[in-house]
Amino acid sequence: MSNRANSGKATAEKMTAEQRKDRAMKGVEKKKILAGLPKATHRGELHIGDVIIPCAVLEDGLRIISENGINNTLGSAGGKAFRLRDSQNTEFGPLPLFISSKALHPFIPNVFDSVDLTPISYVDNGKIVIGYPASILPKVCDIWLKARDAKTLQSSQLPKAAKADILMRGLAHVGIAALVDEATGYERDRERNALAKILEAFVAKELQPWLKTFPDEYYRLIFKLYNLPYPPKKNNFRPGFIGRLTNEVVYERLAPELLPELKKEANKLNKRARLHQFLTSDIGHPKLREHLASLVTLMKLSNSPEDFKQKVDMIHPKFGNTYEMNFDGE
Repeated sequence: MSNRANSGKATAEKMTAEQRKDRAMKGVEKKKILAGLPKATHRGELHIGDVIIPCAVLEDGLRIISENGINNTLGSAGGKAFRLRDSQNTEFGPLPLFISSKALHPFIPNVFDSVDLTPISYVDNGKIVIGYPASILPKVCDIWLKARDAKTLQSSQLPKAAKADILMRGLAHVGIAALVDEATGYERDRERNALAKILEAFVAKELQPWLKTFPDEYYRLIFKLYNLPYPPKKNNFRPGFIGRLTNEVVYERLAPELLPELKKEANKLNKRARLHQFLTSDIGHPKLREHLASLVTLMKLSNSPEDFKQKVDMIHPKFGNTYEMNFDGE
């Protein structure tokens, strides 16, 4: 048994029955409070110059920076910081200590609104932490820099303005959301979410009315590259390899994981469907037509299927793939 457990047991033995009951009730109440708060799924630290600010990403994807972290840089640190914050009586209500100085008040209305300044309680490793949306950091820096430029700061506050300057310069190069994602490891999950948004933008929820999207010239040039007679003897005859080629040079190049998603939608229908029918009219179809126009140009400039393959790989590489495609028409 750990020393902490031993200490807790010894303390409990010294307590009266009423005291033990009271402690148990407080424990139950604390669990209820913890259960009702959002939890941090990712955590880390922002390193900007010599400034270090703890940060986290909550269950709903909100990026958070800790109040203590900002106070250590631009405000007052320590346990009394929260009491000082809540006891203020300003025209803006309780202000976080990193912008509570009266010298900063004239610059607050044009930068912040009430939502920005609402502290957020969340659970991190079983403890309650207070933070603010990460998006406030450049605004906080902006207020400090405006006050410095207006010469309203006292000499003792100038070092904090200098730190705000360092932070602002760092944030000018990399977005705050990206910094938090990198520091917490959230970027790996964010990429999956970003992919879902790409697919949602490209793939229609319902089957689009059929439109003639692939120009005749696209097929004519493929027949020419593979030395096939065009027009074919049978109307609408196309060798099977053209479908595979189209998947490789068109759908696998438009967006990440687009081809599997289109096939999944097509399989839901009992009849054969053209994949481009599932593209959205506002993003998917315009991008497809733009891509087809580029492929037609590349085919006109190509002397053989292999030459075309090299040009497509160079101009429109597959997402995440580095291997060469097989364009063999056999």
